[in-house]
Amino acid sequence: MEEPNLPGSVDVDKGFAVAFVVILFLFLTVMIFRCARLVKNPYATRSMATEPSLS
Repeated sequence: MEEPNLPGSVDVDKGFAVAFVVILFLFLTVMIFRCARLVKNPYATRSMATEPSLS
């Protein structure tokens, strides 16, 4: 039977939790920068496909 408190053992649940927090932090950082850019210049992000043609 394995001992759960070995110093060299890897806790899989803790690894998944840390990975999830890191990915969540990266996603939130990207969203903050995207939202800040949108607030700074809201019309620059509009695509040309949605604008009506004048010609």
